[in-house]
Amino acid sequence: MGKPGDETNQVRLEPEGAEEAPLAYENPEFLNSPDARILRILAEYQEPMSRFRRERVQDTVVFFGSARFRALDVANSEMELLANTGSAELAPEKEQPATIDEIQRGDANRLQLKRAEAAVEMAQYYEDARELAGMMASWAKTLPGRRHRFVVTSGGGPGIMEAANRGAFEVGAKTIGLNIKLPFEQHPNPYITPGLSFDFHYFFMRKYWFAYLAKALVVFPGGFGTLDEMFEVLTLAQTKKLAKKITVVIYGSTYWKNVINLELLAEKGAIALGDLELFQFADSPEEAFAILKAGLTENHLDSEFEREQRRLEREAGVPVEPAPSAQEILGPDITKTR
Repeated sequence: MGKPGDETNQVRLEPEGAEEAPLAYENPEFLNSPDARILRILAEYQEPMSRFRRERVQDTVVFFGSARFRALDVANSEMELLANTGSAELAPEKEQPATIDEIQRGDANRLQLKRAEAAVEMAQYYEDARELAGMMASWAKTLPGRRHRFVVTSGGGPGIMEAANRGAFEVGAKTIGLNIKLPFEQHPNPYITPGLSFDFHYFFMRKYWFAYLAKALVVFPGGFGTLDEMFEVLTLAQTKKLAKKITVVIYGSTYWKNVINLELLAEKGAIALGDLELFQFADSPEEAFAILKAGLTENHLDSEFEREQRRLEREAGVPVEPAPSAQEILGPDITKTR
């Protein structure tokens, strides 16, 4: 055994060379890890904010409702239900309504016939949402100011969401889709303004953007998701957590009064009688539009604050077209990194 310092008997270690590490913000393993959750949450706040600012969206009118209903012409010919909210897959055959051929041949059972009738009935809500969104968007386009007011917004999927985006699209207005990543196949509907189509990972961030910009809410017939979103906004209004007045229209009184008994909540003391004034029922596009127009005008167009905002916009010469980025507007002229 050699003496200390005798290099002839010592093993010489050669460095193997470290692998080049990826930049932190280009490292998918890190970005998709629990450690980077805060960055993903911040991104789902800041990225939509930058796009809304760029597209000059001031506020929204949100449409909620089932993703499973088709347009009336489709329901009359196909009468198919989707498997799940936002899914592109059809529900199982045993859950499907009877087809036109089955009805004509007399092969449909009682449940299939009932579902077929319901499919056409619910598809009428699609047409009503489409018409109401068109009325809302047409009126909003006439309002003074340099930013887009009361932009029709949906969850971005099919069904009632598609109907709302479609109605606004058909009158040439901007329209927003706040979609959500789900475990099954789903796609944004084709009527969303390209620069205003969003896809969220976190439900709570999507809900934030529904509530943050909304000045009115229209709740069409739907299921768990619709109930969840409606009661979340009503709770925020009830507890005065919203620093604004929001007009809530519950569309389809027959449907909703069979699904939930809101009056009973007040009778039993679970909510205050005054809480029943947080929403209004409507049964036609014309009735719903009248409620929306009156509420939005009283609460958000005739206020002193709104008039002052429009004055400042006029003096600043704010254009209607999409805005340049903050860097382009505010400078300085910072050289881009490569």
